Amino acid sequence: MQFKPEHNQTGRSQSAPSLLRERRGAIGHIKLNRPEVLNSLTLDMVRDIEAALDEFERDKAIIAIVISGEGERGLCAGGDLRAFYEAGRLGPDLAKRFWAEEYRLNARLNRYPKPSIAVMDGIVMGAGAGISVYCRYRLVTERTRFAMPETGIGFFPDVGASWFLSRQGNEFGTYAALTGKSFGAAETIALGLADIYVPSERLPALVEALARLASGATGTNIGAAIQDFAEDAPPTKLDRERLGSIDRAFTFDTVEEIFAALEHDNSPFAAEMLNTLRSRSPFSLKVTLRLLRLGRRSASLEDCLEREFAATAAVLENEDFREGIRAAIIDKDRNPHWQAATLGHVGKQEVDAFFPQPEKRLFA
Repeated sequence: MQFKPEHNQTGRSQSAPSLLRERRGAIGHIKLNRPEVLNSLTLDMVRDIEAALDEFERDKAIIAIVISGEGERGLCAGGDLRAFYEAGRLGPDLAKRFWAEEYRLNARLNRYPKPSIAVMDGIVMGAGAGISVYCRYRLVTERTRFAMPETGIGFFPDVGASWFLSRQGNEFGTYAALTGKSFGAAETIALGLADIYVPSERLPALVEALARLASGATGTNIGAAIQDFAEDAPPTKLDRERLGSIDRAFTFDTVEEIFAALEHDNSPFAAEMLNTLRSRSPFSLKVTLRLLRLGRRSASLEDCLEREFAATAAVLENEDFREGIRAAIIDKDRNPHWQAATLGHVGKQEVDAFFPQPEKRLFA
């Protein structure tokens, strides 16, 4: 992800709006408009999405909203990590403001009163999940690549991931959160984070069909219009044997036990999972697993977002976050040097630092 000089501190382009909103018939359409950086989300964009939601909620002629990304490569590849990297040198205020406003946006989308449709075409990662998985209708295509890759940059899956990756009834969500692996359409549907498969070539016609709906159309009408363009998703690559390996290994409540289970599983798939986990930040793995297990017992999305926001303070003080961004985005050497070489170097007290009692709550 390359940033150009004309971007200011919050990532806003001076030459083109980073977010477009338009009314198309009875539909309010929100478009992320930074295709050169895979529509990475900035603080300005979060605020612009909120403004668009306000406008479309007030407009009684708007029956539903559509959220999509410009370009063919992705809905959104996540938060603007380069801006976070720069913020680390300028002070943590930008990152804290971004997360606070982003998490409130996630919660708002989850309870938005009008039907919402997310077009999860191309790359959908991190912050991109936060503006899509809470929509009422979540469309995936043959180009969808969904992931929560934060353990690979010294962070943890956020935007409520400790809520939506802990409700599968199996350990698929735990596997997705810890490994950061990317998934296609079928796997994203299996995770319960998407609903409908639509070939990408049919998306423009689908949006036009939605725009032609009458202003008095109901949710049933909207769902029927979407189904007219739906097809069966391609077969998943995760067969029963692999899902069984995931459930057996990731059922434990400590990362050390997960590693031990994978070491005793002689399958090539287990070896692949273990190699992936060994490349992730040990801090991130332990914090992520605790967030997931607490999220599994939480009563609401807001509870999980509160806990995740409280943990971001420790992230900003932990060198793994800056090092992960450096390796992935700045130098692109893909070779982060984590401050803890192994899981054994991360003690309970160090993990506890990510779980303080919040001084100020995000949600009243």
